[in-house]
Amino acid sequence: MHRRWIEAALLVGLAATIAGPASAQQRQQSAQSSIISDEPDAAPPAAAPPAKATRSRSGKPAPAFEHDPDLDAQDQFAPSQVLQQVPDAVAMPSGGSGGGGHARAAARGTDAATEPGAVAKASRSAKPNIVACSGVFARDSSHAKLASAFQSRNVAFTQVDASSGGKAMASVLYAKDPKRRLEVWWSKPASRSDTHLIVINGQSDWIAPGELHLGLTLAELEKLNGKPFKLSGFDKDRVATLSDWNGGLLATLTGGCKVGISLRADPKVGASTLSGLPADRGFTSSDTALRGANPTVSEILVAY
Repeated sequence: MHRRWIEAALLVGLAATIAGPASAQQRQQSAQSSIISDEPDAAPPAAAPPAKATRSRSGKPAPAFEHDPDLDAQDQFAPSQVLQQVPDAVAMPSGGSGGGGHARAAARGTDAATEPGAVAKASRSAKPNIVACSGVFARDSSHAKLASAFQSRNVAFTQVDASSGGKAMASVLYAKDPKRRLEVWWSKPASRSDTHLIVINGQSDWIAPGELHLGLTLAELEKLNGKPFKLSGFDKDRVATLSDWNGGLLATLTGGCKVGISLRADPKVGASTLSGLPADRGFTSSDTALRGANPTVSEILVAY
């Protein structure tokens, strides 16, 4: 099962510990992609300032599954088919993805090619791309709002990799630019509304809430969190997933969203070292053996 599913699941688990179970994400598996625009990317517009306040997420029932009229019935996934519960951790994206697979159903195929620290050292422009739990990335956002903020030519509703080799529909910003690419999954895919999950991976330079970005080391993450956190060991893809921010600063974010991460072991670390750090066991970020694998953030999930 793809790593992102695991992250999303973990995030859901984290949410359960901190703010109650996170709503399951709807996954759609489709061989037919609907792309809003195939025009070449244009220069990114100035990001609209995030709204100062967002509506409360607490108490809101999980959105009902809605079928996408553009897909055949057999090509659609219900939330129960997409998400799996994960160990207690921050809400949906608190530690990665839900339990069992990528909390968000995205696949992590491109992450393996990223060298540890490579993205972290990536140039940060004078106007960095920032994801906030408000404004166009608030829970009540939509594809239309993204198209208005970033220009429709730069936002496509298209297929993205999901778990088990499947596909799901999501709004993708700057799909042709690896540095600015960002996926936004919807709780209501039929209407392309209500943010469910925001995915940062590959070579993306986007910065998530809490100053999280790809390439961060365990020591740097502990500094941002204010204390050590919990995570699983490494799976067959050499990826470890956050399970709990352990009550740190990243466990609770303004705006009602939760953030989760996955970390990939340094490619120079041998299999014998990772064999002692299996995915079915829990560890803390301060664990000496885990530190020896020198993992860095390979994917970030922001969820509601």
